[in-house]
Amino acid sequence: MINGVINVYKEKGYTSHDVVAKLRGILKQKKIGHTGTLDPDAVGVLPVCLGNATKLCDMLTDQNKEYIAELLLGYETDTQDMTGTILRQFDVSVSEEQVREAILSFVGKSEQIPPMYSALKVNGKKLYELARAGIEVERKARPIEITEIEIEEMNLPLVRMRVVCSKGTYIRTLCHDIGTKLGCGGAMESLKRSRVGQFKVQDAFTLSQIENFRDEGTVLEKIVKVDEVFSEYPSCKIKNQWKKLLENGNAFYNEQIAESFDSEGNPVSVCGQLQLKVYDEDGRFYGIYGFSNEKNRFEPVKMFLEKE
Repeated sequence: MINGVINVYKEKGYTSHDVVAKLRGILKQKKIGHTGTLDPDAVGVLPVCLGNATKLCDMLTDQNKEYIAELLLGYETDTQDMTGTILRQFDVSVSEEQVREAILSFVGKSEQIPPMYSALKVNGKKLYELARAGIEVERKARPIEITEIEIEEMNLPLVRMRVVCSKGTYIRTLCHDIGTKLGCGGAMESLKRSRVGQFKVQDAFTLSQIENFRDEGTVLEKIVKVDEVFSEYPSCKIKNQWKKLLENGNAFYNEQIAESFDSEGNPVSVCGQLQLKVYDEDGRFYGIYGFSNEKNRFEPVKMFLEKE
């Protein structure tokens, strides 16, 4: 079984579940999971977790994401993008400066109401299933954070922008809300996810490329190992006499550490670190631990031990 993460470039027309199903066939293994849904018409980065790395899915979903989006002013649609039914059309008489000011006002923490056409569930039903049945339900606003918006090109009524945001942020809804603020409506014309955490679009592979790697016998070279996903974390090696603690997923104490390093490989004390990678003296990776000030010990956060 392959363990690790592969950076897939999701092409237009595929759902995220389609990508997982295709990869199961290409790689001949069932234990595969994706790290955050992309709309079928959206393209870009979709990190896919393989084997024991499926435990990473929620951690990668929580990471900040970067998108390149095109906003088309003058339209409101039922899906908040231009694939939907046009509900209203407006004249666009706003200036570039007004558009710039409105867009940049969304930088920071706020609350966003998820769109009806989304995979969120209400009472066990996905919102898009209800929407397709003509049913609209009340949705609670959810906290989001947009850390950065850069306007790359403005040719009104079209605006291309780069957005860096927290998990749970709907770019379609951002486009809709910008249009509402300007009073002329707005809908998303196109969307590319250019980054999820450390996974970048320029390093992503299409499904056909991955199939070729498999045929060439080079696919393992394209897999990011689980511990490499946490490259910015400090790390420590536990004395081999205590590695049974790790094998059983138990806590350990500072005096049981053989050596420890920062993310650059320099020796450092890890006592008090929020999270760190843990290995035995032979270099075998066990998982992510965090320091408990209350108990003065390191406790498991997520274990990735491969059974031999």
